[in-house]
Amino acid sequence: MSEDAGVRFQQLVGIMRTLRSEHGCAWDKQQTLQTLRPFVLQETYELLDALDRGDHGALEHELGDFLFEAVFLAQICEEEGRFSIADSIQSIADKLIRRHPHIFDKDGKASLTPQQVKQQWEEIKAKERTDAGEPEKTLLSGVPRSMPSLLRAYELSTRAAQVGFDWARTEDVLDKADEEIRELRDAVQMMGHRSREAEEEFGDLLFSLVNVARKLGIEPEAALRVANDKFQRRFDDVERQVVASGHRFRDLTLDQLEAYWQIAKAK
Repeated sequence: MSEDAGVRFQQLVGIMRTLRSEHGCAWDKQQTLQTLRPFVLQETYELLDALDRGDHGALEHELGDFLFEAVFLAQICEEEGRFSIADSIQSIADKLIRRHPHIFDKDGKASLTPQQVKQQWEEIKAKERTDAGEPEKTLLSGVPRSMPSLLRAYELSTRAAQVGFDWARTEDVLDKADEEIRELRDAVQMMGHRSREAEEEFGDLLFSLVNVARKLGIEPEAALRVANDKFQRRFDDVERQVVASGHRFRDLTLDQLEAYWQIAKAK
């Protein structure tokens, strides 16, 4: 199986080189690192969608698309004399061995808990930066600002929790969320709906809810995707009911629409 993977991966690299060659595809030759960015993002979300749906057939396909984007980016960098996809593969292989001494060192302790493994990973990572003479970074500075905000909030709070900066109980962070709701209500009442204070308190509420999710072992981005899909299914059903009744949305009261919603929800 691994030998087949190597041969097929090399075939993919060869296809990419052909597409970017002098006699290759005009569209592929036109692409740059920046123009590929939206495609990388799209393939990432399509991969996540397949994971959320538990669709293994789609997952097989989306993993191939995801891998292709990596090969495409690396091919452009190789043409610029920067690095090749082989260099990227070697880099991650070396990193995995280096940061898993409990597995690959002869005196390693394979019995480490997941939490201990995470802590060891961060310690090794920090030492690598020091040894490389890189500027000192904080624990949270490695979380990209370009991440979707919900995912970034989850990652920031997770890293803080790894060093003990966390609520002791799930109930405590639930209480914090209740507190943030009260503060949001106060800000709206005192400063108005569109005030900077209301916006700030709403952000605090979202951040506290992300921490609730983390304490419950829920990935908030995935949970919100599920909620979005559920809302769309039910609203689509409401729309079909409205059309079947011969009415338009504006012809119906909120109570009538709510009745349709309950029918959709019951399904």
